[in-house]
Amino acid sequence: MTSRKFIKRIAAYRRLKKDSKGIALVEFAFSLPIVLALIFGGLETANFALAHLRVSQIAMTVADNAGRVDTAIDEANIYEVFAGAGLVGQAIDFEPNGRVVLSSLQPNNQTGANEGQMINWQRCMGQLTSVTPSYGLEGKGRTNATLANGMGPAGSEIAAADGTAVMFVEVTYEYQPLIPNMNILGSRQIRYESAFNVRDRTNQDISNTQSLTVNSC
Repeated sequence: MTSRKFIKRIAAYRRLKKDSKGIALVEFAFSLPIVLALIFGGLETANFALAHLRVSQIAMTVADNAGRVDTAIDEANIYEVFAGAGLVGQAIDFEPNGRVVLSSLQPNNQTGANEGQMINWQRCMGQLTSVTPSYGLEGKGRTNATLANGMGPAGSEIAAADGTAVMFVEVTYEYQPLIPNMNILGSRQIRYESAFNVRDRTNQDISNTQSLTVNSC
């Protein structure tokens, strides 16, 4: 190799060594997955928090509105209560992916060893039918003490006072991620419970004056 060619190669190498073109692009390519993970992770976390808020609102709204029905309660009132829950849950597509269980918890008017609480009637909404009531179906406790302490987690049961009722609500929702294929937070089921005393209702039995389809569980 002649000295002239060697000098040219050295010069070319020095020019290449000083050339910084493309470095920013390479650095961006390396950092892009991390940036995207942070962005989508933040969006997914915010969406998950919103879903929790909505499910909690549905539980409180159903229990509160059902407890506000005065004098007597009818299947038409249940339709109205569930319609309100549907509006609250629109943002998270609740009805196809969730389930609401509304139970009327009342004293069973039994005595002795059979005294306790009962589920006088129970209604459900939502297409997540794989979810069943956690504390029993309509009629449980009517003639025995299977709901002696009421409804709720062990040690935190809620019971209705004599002559009245408690609207006990269980809400379950299968979280729908923003990016299903990524599934950043995994498959998560959100569940909330709420209970409100009946205000001024004197007749706790449910009627069906319009012969509506019963939203049974």
